[in-house]
Amino acid sequence: MSTPSTPSSCEFANGNCASLHSIEQIDALPELVAKFGLDLPRPVLVIVGGAGNMSPETFERLGLLFKEVIAPFVDRLGAVVVDGGTDSGVMSLIGDARAASETSFPLVGVSAIGTIECPGIDNDNSDAATLEEHHTHFILVPGDDWGDESKWLAATATAIAGSQTSCTIVINGGSITWKDVANSVEAGRQTLVFDGSGRAADELAAELRDEPADDRAAPLVASGLLQAIDIEGDRDSLGERLATLLAIP
Repeated sequence: MSTPSTPSSCEFANGNCASLHSIEQIDALPELVAKFGLDLPRPVLVIVGGAGNMSPETFERLGLLFKEVIAPFVDRLGAVVVDGGTDSGVMSLIGDARAASETSFPLVGVSAIGTIECPGIDNDNSDAATLEEHHTHFILVPGDDWGDESKWLAATATAIAGSQTSCTIVINGGSITWKDVANSVEAGRQTLVFDGSGRAADELAAELRDEPADDRAAPLVASGLLQAIDIEGDRDSLGERLATLLAIP
């Protein structure tokens, strides 16, 4: 896969036109995001995970949490959301929530260029995914495989937050989510695990309860940066937890 040039924007069928930026060096991220016109630094919420093996009921409940709690909270805070940018799983949830709640917070997707479909990009990957149409900015980073964007996603959040706070939320997720959580921990970022959402998130929550869990969970929990919240709990508690994690009085 080669990309001789990258278009400066991506126009979607819904009429949204998101800015599109490619980058080759991770240490150039602060300079890149400074050009976004977002009045940085700003608080950042990182969203990682998936939706594999998730029941329709759980997916619907999470959709309501995104629409009624997370999106309005982020908007009131003046924060930026950073995720993987493609139209699937939690990334589609936050995109749909941004549109449904009529909020206007910046939504930045970070994707490996060899894994996405976009007009003007030469990509012969049959497994390429479409970009989510409610995002405002995309950063396309080197890589042809899912997960190549992981360290870049964490670094983008750090570059946008600067002196402001940031946190990560983990919902469901598979092998790439483990990498995303590890990068969040390496960045020193507080991380909230959605217990009851399935797969990686539930394994991390089990380890937090000192119950049998995937071996990958122990070193992450040992960092002291992870905590869990039950998705079946009171919606108000989610807003309170996010406010605490982002140091909002």
